[in-house]
Amino acid sequence: LHLDKIHFTSNWQERTVDEMTDDISTFMLQRDWIIEGNYSACLYEERMREADCIVYFNFNRVNCLYRAFRRYLTYRGKTRPSMAEDCNEKFDFAFVKWILLDGRSKKYVEQYNVVVKNYSDKTIILKNQRQLNHYMKQVK
Repeated sequence: LHLDKIHFTSNWQERTVDEMTDDISTFMLQRDWIIEGNYSACLYEERMREADCIVYFNFNRVNCLYRAFRRYLTYRGKTRPSMAEDCNEKFDFAFVKWILLDGRSKKYVEQYNVVVKNYSDKTIILKNQRQLNHYMKQVK
């Protein structure tokens, strides 16, 4: 489940936390599931607790910005597969600010540190593409 797909409706309209929470709850009733995304306001603790494995991508923020811009160039004028219908790819100031600053704020860093501490037995931290490639070879 790509959380971006359920966070937005067409033309980047945001859904409520309650709507997202309902969708996530229903999705988590399945025997096997994978959830991609953060959205800590939506069943965050439940998702961490119920997950068999938590993979945290802690890539360098400049690398994240580069990858986001590359994704924008790939999907410019189109909706990418991991996004809600009719949400054409965009690369605006708010998104750049999220990548460089807001998503790395003290609040989020502390939140990630709590997950790593509380679920150290099932948390994997990947810091770059090389580590991701190595991890993917192991899980295949």
